[in-house]
Amino acid sequence: MTLKEFIEFQEGIAIGEEYSFTYQNEEYWISQNPGKYYLTRVRGSFTQEFDSSEALFENGTIEGKLLSEIYMDIEW
Repeated sequence: MTLKEFIEFQEGIAIGEEYSFTYQNEEYWISQNPGKYYLTRVRGSFTQEFDSSEALFENGTIEGKLLSEIYMDIEW
């Protein structure tokens, strides 16, 4: 994913889009319900919950790394 795509990814999530993506051969989902955002690893259904899309991108991690640190290795 390029930086431009990552920004579009963040904007899409902020307006209600939900995405699946792959990072290091693992599938992940970003989904939401009213007032909650979720980052879920499909294998094992490990889920992190956040109160806003901003919080998801500020605090959500995959293998201890923020999405902003690994976006270039995300495939969607």
